[in-house]
Amino acid sequence: MFDIAPLVTDPAAWAALITLIVMEVVLGIDNLIFISILSNKLPPEHRSRVRRIGISLALIMRLALLSTIAWIVTLTAPVFSVMGNAFSWKDMILIAGGLFLVWKATKEIHHTVDPTPSKDLLEKDKKDVVINNAGSAIFQIILLDLVFSVDSILTAVGMTEHLPIMVIAVLVAITVMLVAADPLGDFIDKNPTVVMLALGFLLMIGMVLIAEGFGAHVPKGYIYAAMAFSAGVEALNMWSRRSSAKKTAAEEALLARAEADQAEAKAQQAEEKAAREAT
Repeated sequence: MFDIAPLVTDPAAWAALITLIVMEVVLGIDNLIFISILSNKLPPEHRSRVRRIGISLALIMRLALLSTIAWIVTLTAPVFSVMGNAFSWKDMILIAGGLFLVWKATKEIHHTVDPTPSKDLLEKDKKDVVINNAGSAIFQIILLDLVFSVDSILTAVGMTEHLPIMVIAVLVAITVMLVAADPLGDFIDKNPTVVMLALGFLLMIGMVLIAEGFGAHVPKGYIYAAMAFSAGVEALNMWSRRSSAKKTAAEEALLARAEADQAEAKAQQAEEKAAREAT
C-alpha cells in the first residue's frame, strides 16, 4: 500500500491517479466556492490570506485523514438505526455539514436580497472587527473543510487502495484550488449575479449532502452537470449584458459626437455671420 516503485510502471495505477485527480478537483470546487463567498465578506486586504489559510487547512485535514485510513474506513460502519435506517459517522457528518451549508447559503441569500443593513459580523464595512471577521470566517471554513475532507478521502479510498496515489491526487487538487482561489474569488466579487448563482450551488450541495446522509445516493454527475449548465446560462447572460453595455456606450459616443459636430457647425456659422456683418 505504501510502496510507490511498482506503481510507476503500472498503467492501471496511472489511470487510477488521473481519475482520482479529476474527482478530487471536482469535489474541491464545492469547497472553493464556499471559501470564495465567505472570504469576499471580508475587507479586500484580508481576502487572499483567509483563502490560503482555508485551503491550507483543507490540505492538512486531508493528509491527516489519509494517515488514519484504517480509522476513516470505520466511519462507514453503522452506529445506530432509526426506523430501519442505519446511520454511520459518515452519514452524521454529511447531514451536519449539509445542514450548515443550507443554513449558511440561506442566510447569505437573505442578506443579498434584503435591502435593510445587516448587523452580521461579516459585513464588509465593519473595519473595527476585522480580526473577529477573519477568525469567524476561518472557523466556518474549518467546519466545511472537515465535511468535504471526509467525503473526499472516502471517495479516494473507494477508488484505489494505494496511499501514494491518494496523496498525489490530494496535493494536485489542493494546488489547483490555491491557483484558482483568488481569480475565482475576484470574479465572484465583481459579478453580483454570480454570487447568487454560487449561493444556489451551495444550497443544492447542502441538500445533496443531507440526502446522502439519509442514504439516498445522488449521482454526482447529475449535480455537476446541472451546475455546469447553470454556469453556462449565466455566462451567456453576462455576455449579453456586456454586449448591451458596449452597444449603449457606442450609441452614446455617437450621440455625443453628433452633438459636438452640431455645436461646432453652429459656432462656425456664427463666426461666418459675424465676419459678414463686419464687412
